[in-house]
Amino acid sequence: MDLKLAGKTALVTGSTAGIGYAIALGLAREGARVFVNGRTQARVDAAITNIRKEIPDATVEGIPEDLGTAAGCERLVGHLPSVDILVNNLGIFEPKPFAEIPDADWLRMFEVNVMSGVRLSRAYLSGMKQRNSGRIVFISSESAVQIPAELVHYGMTKTAQIAVARGIAEGCAGTGVTVNSVLAGPTASEGVTAFVAELAKKQRVTPAEFEKEFFKNVRPTSLLKRFLDPAEVANVVVFVCSPESVAINGAAVRAEGGVVKAIV
Repeated sequence: MDLKLAGKTALVTGSTAGIGYAIALGLAREGARVFVNGRTQARVDAAITNIRKEIPDATVEGIPEDLGTAAGCERLVGHLPSVDILVNNLGIFEPKPFAEIPDADWLRMFEVNVMSGVRLSRAYLSGMKQRNSGRIVFISSESAVQIPAELVHYGMTKTAQIAVARGIAEGCAGTGVTVNSVLAGPTASEGVTAFVAELAKKQRVTPAEFEKEFFKNVRPTSLLKRFLDPAEVANVVVFVCSPESVAINGAAVRAEGGVVKAIV
């Protein structure tokens, strides 16, 4: 299926690894001009090199900026003033008991996970409306609707992303701009893989054994019963970014392996 993304300019935040990298790769494979983002030049350069290894004719560039700050967002927009596709993928997480989460952690989680997308969407939306074409996607999580006890502050930001995406979409009614969130499930991203390996080592089990127990006891509602591959989430996101997805707007699209039991 031709997703009609050739020549489109796309920015994927936090895209040097994991889901973000897989989305950047998927968009590049469809012919989009992709801008990779990370906090360091080294990470951005490595991601670009890897994309070009897989897709030799890819049009891919990089912008190293910390988008968890207002200044970082402003500098990036100064470098890249217009995009056709914005994927707000940047996010951080840290398991911690609720009673042990200080104000600073709550504010930092919100600043990175929510405000980065708010700032960039605000910067790019007017241009999309003027062209009557554009896609904004927030990478949320199943944790937005099933808040984990060990990740309350993270879950809060994921819920906020759904609300922000829907609200922006309401303001785009009748235009060619769509705004959606994609709810990713537990995914074998770089951070999660490292975290799982560390916990498995502490528990003296293999990562495979830890994964089995995780989906038995921590995410028992999962229908997939394993961690998603980042590419499996990216495939959904790339479609939502395409002109072919016009019927999907203001939606919280689920790509979470069936963890969420609600049917609506």
